Amino acid sequence: MGLLDGKVALITGAARGIGKAVALKFAAEGADIAFTDLVINEDAQQTVAELEAFGRKVKAYASNAANFEETHAVVEQIKEDFGHIDILVNNAGITKDGLMLKMTEGQWDAVIAVNLKSAFNFIHALTPIMMRQRGGSIINMSSVVGVHGNAAQCNYAASKAGLIALAKSIGQEMGRKGVRANSIAPGFIETAMTQALPEEIRKEWMEKIPLRRGGTPEDIANVATFLASDMSSYVTGQVIQVDGGMNM
Repeated sequence: MGLLDGKVALITGAARGIGKAVALKFAAEGADIAFTDLVINEDAQQTVAELEAFGRKVKAYASNAANFEETHAVVEQIKEDFGHIDILVNNAGITKDGLMLKMTEGQWDAVIAVNLKSAFNFIHALTPIMMRQRGGSIINMSSVVGVHGNAAQCNYAASKAGLIALAKSIGQEMGRKGVRANSIAPGFIETAMTQALPEEIRKEWMEKIPLRRGGTPEDIANVATFLASDMSSYVTGQVIQVDGGMNM
């Protein structure tokens, strides 16, 4: 028996990286998986194949998470295809870093739209579904930067802090209907993006982490599975930092 048997999970931006790791862990624990990405390319198709190997129902949907109308349309399609939606993971995200002095309006708007507005779009579309079901788990993928800030990332930090406050507010609004909302704040996670950093930058990061290693996407997926499952049935409105102790 898996922790998520009989559940349907909707994960945004799950073709690769952390989102893919979450999808794989959820499927291993018995969940059927619907995931969205901007385009369904070879990465997405490979993810579908890996998920189907668990014997689960899987479907990928091309959708711009930052677009309100597209989001509502894709959620309705997923509801029709799967019958119900029990778990939402708002994982879609981008970075467009820069110091405030040089940051453009376009950099700010793009990051807020993809990272924060997309979560509003999906929660808005799923609220009536989960309330009718009288249950559901919403997980916002934030960042330690959203908790503590970071120079040259004011747009990213603001979007990730917004995800935390959004989950807390939704947790208060929807708790009476059995819907929970929490956030995960990853620290330095070993992904293609972090592996491309210069060695001196990686070494500087590692010296700040008490566990002396970067996290893995699977570390994040394990916490997401806890929050998605009934093991966390009395947990809502929380933010869990998964950072090796970097920000205590």
